[in-house]
Amino acid sequence: MCGIVGYIGTKRACPILLAGLSRLEYRGYDSAGISTIEKDGLSLVKDKGRVKVLEDKPEINSLKGTIGIAHTRWATHGKPSKENSHPHQDNHKIFSVVHNGIIENFQELRSMLEKNGYNFLSQTDTEIIPNLIHYYYEKEHENTVHAFLKAVRNCCLDLKGSFAIEVISKLFPKNMIVVRKDSPLVIGTCEDEKYLSSDIPAILSYTRDFYFLNDLEFALLENTCVKFYNVNLEEIDKPSSSIEWNAAASEKNGYEDFMLKEIYEQPTAIRETIGSKISLDNKCDFEELRFTKSYLETIDKIYIVACGTAMHAGLAGKNVIEKLCRIPVEVDIASEFRYRNPILNEKILCIFISQSGETADTIAALKLAKRCGSKTIALTNVIGSSITREADYSMYTHAGPEIAVASTKAYTSQVLLVNMLAVYFAEILGNTDVSEISNIKQEMLNLPKKIEETFSCKDAIQEFAKKIYQEKDVFFLGRGIDETVAKEGALKLKEISYIHSESYPAGELKHGPISLIENGITVISILTDSALMEKTISNIQEVISRGAKTLVITSHACDPSMFDETIQIPDTITYLSPILSIIPLQLLAYYISKEKGLDVDKPRNLAKSVTVE
Repeated sequence: MCGIVGYIGTKRACPILLAGLSRLEYRGYDSAGISTIEKDGLSLVKDKGRVKVLEDKPEINSLKGTIGIAHTRWATHGKPSKENSHPHQDNHKIFSVVHNGIIENFQELRSMLEKNGYNFLSQTDTEIIPNLIHYYYEKEHENTVHAFLKAVRNCCLDLKGSFAIEVISKLFPKNMIVVRKDSPLVIGTCEDEKYLSSDIPAILSYTRDFYFLNDLEFALLENTCVKFYNVNLEEIDKPSSSIEWNAAASEKNGYEDFMLKEIYEQPTAIRETIGSKISLDNKCDFEELRFTKSYLETIDKIYIVACGTAMHAGLAGKNVIEKLCRIPVEVDIASEFRYRNPILNEKILCIFISQSGETADTIAALKLAKRCGSKTIALTNVIGSSITREADYSMYTHAGPEIAVASTKAYTSQVLLVNMLAVYFAEILGNTDVSEISNIKQEMLNLPKKIEETFSCKDAIQEFAKKIYQEKDVFFLGRGIDETVAKEGALKLKEISYIHSESYPAGELKHGPISLIENGITVISILTDSALMEKTISNIQEVISRGAKTLVITSHACDPSMFDETIQIPDTITYLSPILSIIPLQLLAYYISKEKGLDVDKPRNLAKSVTVE
């Protein structure tokens, strides 16, 4: 949600800031703006609407400054409007600020500032920040960079909530100050230029070397250097990290939309996630985990905690951990986890899944688990993200940048990584038949080729999309692991096509949902688990007898005359089947959205990275 960009260097900042904002459009937003340091002071150009509205403003061309900040806002406090857009300035127009996050005590701070003579032009929580900085700066009685830094620090100590903040001032035309707490912010560095952003892809074309701030760490930037400070304003050393993502991966490369590109990148994402960790000749190589048999034998339960698609990946991985390791697994929605007083102690292992590594609810749940003594593992796609700095151990999917809001390659990579983790545990515990482990590994290695074979369903899926894209309700059915895929398929469809879609365990139909089935309604079923095949077909027959149109995704031989449309996918072991069976459903959601003329990559009201609770 929201996006921030910053630049300090030798080039005109404005084009770089606008390009960065364009690359952050997938995060979700309703307004945009930039502020630069010009010869006559701070500029401020902002408005409601897309980045294109900003680019078309005549005053944009007059901005020549080489230092600037920019923002795409997703409304929280105050409706979308020019006044509520970022950046915001203090009453004296000395400081410009952009901010991601939520300031929970902004009303209290706003009242204090109003009593001290400050006025407010917007309804936002952010506008208190530049005014609070000014309030503290005036108390310093000296015009130094250190006084500027101290004023920002004192402001942040008053803030309750989450924030990533960039600040520039007309008093210090060579500097920028940034700070973060519970919201993402990365600093990309070149010899005489510094780039800042909420996400790596926005600035990946400029640099591969990044600094990652921890909570309440401050960075004081010039174009040639960055100095880091802790909350006591003591200077600290901070190493940079090199990111190996290919900058071209953030571009469409000839595809009409990022989502379609990312669907077709899944064979590569799976290969990269496997890397050298899976081998038929050796045990799984997860040297970053360093788990022992004695520790694993003490675990009473594993929690998998995540939101949305990542939670569905956890559901798909639950079965394989329980089957191979004989450890109970509970999958929990991160936004609910903390509020039900979960049983957490040193005998509980918690796995947290987040594509961005910045999901606020998931990070908060992780912090709770750590406080209660549980070991924590983060599964994410982003090196250096907040979740990796909080967790005891981190594992990466290596799926590359995922730009479309609706997750595709991250989901399949997450499902695979949980399976790999289960195999790793099973090999340490040594209580699973070696031939079964070997078979799972072989099937993992076969996945990229089988995904490529699955893409042959594209034309049939596109035709089916044309038949049902005007429908208002679609139902998804499955049993066992197929029901977890039904959940993800339903989510994909509602995310980008705005069609109401629900998933149910097929055996639950007769316990209520079958009352919703009427003539002409579409029911989509997943059928890959051979042990449940006959029962699932019987459930599908129940909806057919009530007039439903049926699409069946299956890896087994079925009489095609039984259903309206049958999509055949390659067979694999049950644990890995979600990686193949979800692909036709990803394509279906995509083509239905295209038939409806919708913005596939940026669906309404949604954001790629949910950084507020």
